[in-house]
Amino acid sequence: MKKHISVLGLLLIIATTSFAQTKEKELSNAERFSAKAGALIQKEFLEIGSVKDVKISVLYFTDLVTNTKQSALKFEYESVGKYSTSTKSAILDTDEVDGLIKSIKIIQDKIFPTTASNYTEVSFKSRGGFEAGCFWSKATWSTYLKLEKYDKDSYVFLSKKDFPVLLGLIEQAKIKL
Repeated sequence: MKKHISVLGLLLIIATTSFAQTKEKELSNAERFSAKAGALIQKEFLEIGSVKDVKISVLYFTDLVTNTKQSALKFEYESVGKYSTSTKSAILDTDEVDGLIKSIKIIQDKIFPTTASNYTEVSFKSRGGFEAGCFWSKATWSTYLKLEKYDKDSYVFLSKKDFPVLLGLIEQAKIKL
């Protein structure tokens, strides 16, 4: 009987650990840089603009001990719930920004003019969990940003008219990275 309880306990621990690992927030390279132990990190925020209540900024990280630097693109959104408000954010590394720009242009130029016969999703995903894309539903393309991978409250739905504004802000930010 004790063996069965021990085995069940061990299985429960393994299952809990495995589940917890899948929900762990993925980090961009810039977030890893800024979270280094034993470092004195300075963060400078340069606000670029906003679209549909999503603030877009450029972040500059400096390790003041080693004088190394890194920059990134930050998206931030205040999610208002029934009982509370929380800040959702995503950080894109500089090497991911060109891919996002290219993806937005492809969506605008090649996806929006098409008509899908089935429910269809098109998305760009960053290493930190940020997602931008569109989906075909109810005879139209709908666009969205998702700032945090495992958080359903971090979706921001955009109109097709918001996509060129988003693209312009990201292109402005890229110059300052």
